[in-house]
Amino acid sequence: MHQDTPLIPVFDYSQQANISRMPGWIRQSLKTSHTYKKTSQIIQQNTLHTVCEEARCPNRSECWDAGTATFMLLGDTCTRACGFCAVKTGRPTQLDTQEPQRIAAAVQAMQLQYIVLTSVNRDELHDGGASIFAQTLTLLRQQTPSIGLEVLTPDFYRCQDNAITTLYQAVFNAPWQIKPNTPRLVWGHNIETVPSLYRQVRKGSQYQRSLDLLNKAAALSNVEAKSALMLGLGESKEEVIQVFEDLFAVGVRRLTLGQYLRPTRYHLPVKEYISPVQFAQYYELAKNKGFTWVKSGPLVRSSYHAEE
Repeated sequence: MHQDTPLIPVFDYSQQANISRMPGWIRQSLKTSHTYKKTSQIIQQNTLHTVCEEARCPNRSECWDAGTATFMLLGDTCTRACGFCAVKTGRPTQLDTQEPQRIAAAVQAMQLQYIVLTSVNRDELHDGGASIFAQTLTLLRQQTPSIGLEVLTPDFYRCQDNAITTLYQAVFNAPWQIKPNTPRLVWGHNIETVPSLYRQVRKGSQYQRSLDLLNKAAALSNVEAKSALMLGLGESKEEVIQVFEDLFAVGVRRLTLGQYLRPTRYHLPVKEYISPVQFAQYYELAKNKGFTWVKSGPLVRSSYHAEE
């Protein structure tokens, strides 16, 4: 689970200051309701990782209070060293093959009807961890055929085609019950930032590789592709609009836009705090481009209100 003492990432940006103090519209109140405590207890009892904790999501209180969480597969150690991410970097020691069963037990205990599964990058695995995704999805469908499924996957470096086939077959070979005109699977992969910032923000990743994955996911029958952008890392408005066009061109129709928040002083600094007015403008631009589902705001994250 998330540690109180932050781990210093591979690249230390502690000498670079944020552009200014955090503005008032970023603040988020904490909630500790009965539902929040129950969610926390179930996660701890099943020895699970959530992106809510590992990535220090500002919406954890809101989501846990509502009884929802985004589960993180493949452990808590990532093989990449992104400059924005609070998830620890290193060499994972093993693959937890019992993780799918524990996820299914937690989902059942929480009585969830919509589940988001994400993971760290596991580039050392021959399938990037796709088999664990597939096993988890299969168990969830068998347990609750009507459950809504969303995956937020890595780019599956070196094994994209095989990983996509593995996940797709797991969903479509399992029993299911779903409303008409509703996608059987939302496949998310976060583009995160603009191409000019990739070398610093997303070390080990490639913009085109991410677009390729989203293009392949969007081409699948009854699947909707989704992506997300963090703003405030130094991108220009023109660059953001170009990413909108690139994502739409490869078939992405769901999009989230949120403010980058520095998880610790060792991570990349905030170059700009985007105002709520600017986020509203980006929302209109995205809708006008043709995106059918858009969430845009300072505290929006890729899984924020995903069930909607």
